[in-house]
Amino acid sequence: MPYALQPYDPAAYPPVAVTVDLVLMTVLKGQLAVLLQRRGQEPFAGQLALPGSFVGPEENLEMAARRVLAEKVGMTEGWLEQLYSFGEPDRDPRMRVVSIAYFALLPVGSLEAAVGGRADLTLASADVHEMPLAFDHVTIIAHARARLRGKLAYSPVALALLPDSFTLRDLQAVHEAILGTSLNKPAFRRRMMDSGWIEGTGEREPAAAFRPAELFRRTDRHRSRHRP
Repeated sequence: MPYALQPYDPAAYPPVAVTVDLVLMTVLKGQLAVLLQRRGQEPFAGQLALPGSFVGPEENLEMAARRVLAEKVGMTEGWLEQLYSFGEPDRDPRMRVVSIAYFALLPVGSLEAAVGGRADLTLASADVHEMPLAFDHVTIIAHARARLRGKLAYSPVALALLPDSFTLRDLQAVHEAILGTSLNKPAFRRRMMDSGWIEGTGEREPAAAFRPAELFRRTDRHRSRHRP
C-alpha cells in the first residue's frame, strides 16, 4: 500500500530558521586564531560570536555565506568550505535555528585588515573553551579546529598561510601553530618533501644571521591561494 502523505499542520511544525556562521582562522604570533565579532543586539548583546546571519528567502547557503563575508568582514573573495550543520533545539533562545558553518584558513594580513576596518571585529586565540561566546560558537570553533588538524595529514591546507616563497622552517611553524605541539624537524621535512605539495625554487632566503635557508613554493597543482 502506498504511503499516504499527511496534510501539513503548521501547529505541529513550528517555524525553523537557517543561519550561516563563518569560522575564519589564521596563525597569529605562532598561535591558531579565529575572527570574532562583538554582537550589537540581543540575544547575547556585547558578547563575542562568529560572524553570521540568517539566510534570506532568496538566498542559497553559499550566497548567504558570501554576503556575510562581504558585509561583516569586508572581503569579496576567498575560499570557503562548508564545515558542518549545528541544530540543537536550544542553541538559539529566539526560536529553532539551524546553522550551517563555513570554514576558511586565511593569511593573517587579510584578517588583520578586516579587524582594522571594523571596531566590532577581533582576532582571538582559537582555544576558546574558557571564553563566553554567544550561542554554541565554542562548539563550532572546536569542530573547525579538529577538521583543520585532520586535514593537515592529507592535504596542503597550511600553504594558504604562506607567501609564494617560503622556507621549510616557515612551513613547520605553521603546522606547529595549528597542531599546538612541536614536531620532529627531520621527520617533518622528509614528509613534506615526499608529499608532492612543494618544490624547491633554486633560491635562498635573503640575508640571514646564519646560512640562508632554501626557498620552496607550491607545486603546479597546489598554486591556488584560496583553496590548497
